[in-house]
Amino acid sequence: MSQWKQIQQLEIKYLEQVDYLYDDNFPMEIRQVLSDWIESQDWDMAANHESMATVLLRNLLSELDRECSQENNFLRRHNLKNIIKQLQIKYKAYPLLMAGVISTSLKEERRIIATASIQEQGPLEKSMQNSVAFERQKNMDNRLAVIRSNVQMLDQAVKCLEDMQDDFDFRFRTIQSRDPVDRNTELMKHEVSRLQEMLNNLDLKRKENLSKMSDVIKEIDALIASQLNPELMEWKRRQQINCIGGPLLTGLDQLQNWFTLTAQSLFQMKHQLDKLGQLILKVSYASDPISLQRPQLEEQVKYLIDHLIKSSFVVEKQPWMPTHPQKPLIIKPGVQFTTKVRLLVKLPEVDYQLKVKTIFDKDLPPGRVRRQFFILTSTHKVMDVEESSNGCLSVEFRHLVTSHLHLCVFCWFQGPLSVMEELHSLSFEAQFNILGINIDLETCSFPLVVSSSLSQLSGCWASIMWYNLLTDKPRNLGFFASPPQASWGQLSEVLSWQFSTFTGRGLNREQLCMLGEKLMGQQASHNECQVSWSKFCKENIPGKPFSFWMWLDSILELIKKHLLPIWNDNCIMGFVSKETERACLKDKEPGTFLLRFSESHLGGITFTWVKQSDSGEAPKLISVEPYTKSRLSALPFANIIRDYKVIVDGEVPENPLKFLYPDIPKDESFRRHYNSQQSKGKMFTKTPHRTGPLSAETHSE
Repeated sequence: MSQWKQIQQLEIKYLEQVDYLYDDNFPMEIRQVLSDWIESQDWDMAANHESMATVLLRNLLSELDRECSQENNFLRRHNLKNIIKQLQIKYKAYPLLMAGVISTSLKEERRIIATASIQEQGPLEKSMQNSVAFERQKNMDNRLAVIRSNVQMLDQAVKCLEDMQDDFDFRFRTIQSRDPVDRNTELMKHEVSRLQEMLNNLDLKRKENLSKMSDVIKEIDALIASQLNPELMEWKRRQQINCIGGPLLTGLDQLQNWFTLTAQSLFQMKHQLDKLGQLILKVSYASDPISLQRPQLEEQVKYLIDHLIKSSFVVEKQPWMPTHPQKPLIIKPGVQFTTKVRLLVKLPEVDYQLKVKTIFDKDLPPGRVRRQFFILTSTHKVMDVEESSNGCLSVEFRHLVTSHLHLCVFCWFQGPLSVMEELHSLSFEAQFNILGINIDLETCSFPLVVSSSLSQLSGCWASIMWYNLLTDKPRNLGFFASPPQASWGQLSEVLSWQFSTFTGRGLNREQLCMLGEKLMGQQASHNECQVSWSKFCKENIPGKPFSFWMWLDSILELIKKHLLPIWNDNCIMGFVSKETERACLKDKEPGTFLLRFSESHLGGITFTWVKQSDSGEAPKLISVEPYTKSRLSALPFANIIRDYKVIVDGEVPENPLKFLYPDIPKDESFRRHYNSQQSKGKMFTKTPHRTGPLSAETHSE
């Protein structure tokens, strides 16, 4: 079944996540119309090779042209023509960006499918889902509705106050205009008494309105502090988790709605206070409550506006290189990277010429001297209204490039940091002006790692995972001076995300258990065990010349480049210890085999099968020397399984692989992955060794 058909069969909660993937950058209509063609192309490779991306862009437009010419529905044909024009404008000069967008979307689809197929979710994913619970959103909507209603009533109250004051002012001026001779008459005394009563009522009404304003301001303040700020922080935390492969990031449009409604209420109250300021220019008196209370209320409103607008300035898309879209927050000098900033307050009064400035490493900790970089390309860009995102103000920097400034050794703690442990930041600044209020805006990306070469990419990604898993501080650039430990429960979930993000299928409990044993040894339960940063990424596995993460990441690369179809088809058992392998195969029919990743080679896969002994002894297990990327580059692994042969004692070569564990006929599992290329059988030399009733043999080429 095609990936797009699998998507269409998902529950509505997963379809909503899919919906979030598609926008003007990659319209869903293209995904629907060209679903089979899109899935047949290698977008991952195209995202790293401009010539291939250019060819795919040209072919994509040709396919769309063909669909458009065959479309009988006038409206759909019109929409397809518009999409073709938009794609030509957007991607003609930047085919790599298009390939990266499509590659990311397809991988996110696979991750969503994988998530939907796994009933049990990890603690991090559960917490991310709980943070956007319906009841909390409903409570926020209700509170905002009450505030909006109260602000509207205050509008009416201020209008009523204005009418009362106009009546008083008219009577007062009428009395003043009377002849002084008439001022001591009974009628005049009655009118003065009536005027005093009106003034008393006016004073009472002013105090009542100011009291209501104070209550509403307190309610808005409480809403911002108790719910809006926490919701924003939760979204930023979800963004961190999404950066390292976690659940799809949603909720920003909802946040924008809440921020905008709150801002509208505050600006409406500022207008009301301005109106009160105008009223006292006409009528004021001793102990006038407006003169006494208005300045404080105005300061409170201005403070809340300032805080709200500053908070609404966020990094919508963290920096990422189009060449490595699934590994954000890693940049390389001289290589283009992209990021996007957004203002969550949508107001018609806003001056849309908001110029945003980018600054690299603006505020390094005192005394910290290290590799320094500067931005080569233009650092300024103007925010504009983005119609596709609910009319928000945003700006996307698509062509930022950094360059190295100089290199210094720093020792503000004992021992220098490695390149992958050096954290940098990208700041954004703008000046916001509205209704006479000037606000300096500033936000920053999550910490970045600058990779000097592709060989450092794996270690840099380990740093990004560790940081975003274990801290929510946005500028903790000294994090790796003393990095905290991670529980295996947390870390195993993130590792599974790497597989679901990069390959489309996460790891099951048994596979994660084997990884836990490899990292921490035999334990009754690994979940609460603590793993240090050094043990995860810097120290070599005992007896091996590589670290745990280097070993695991090399397997990820092997799957992505050479094993993806059979991995996603669940043909590879993968992470299996030799002891578990022996337990699985000991009672199986001769010819039963399983595929597992090598524990002794970086990026290696091997297969082990059951061989019946001719002498009546217990069956033997035979394994092959691991296949690595250098061997798999020449021939698909499924073909190797199909055509693998051994020669025993001069007999006719035969394929010993009959049933994929537990008992599936080999061709039933692998037929769809064979290609027409025929590989030659290999002759192997056996070196047996016994381990009890079940013996094992290893063949080496």
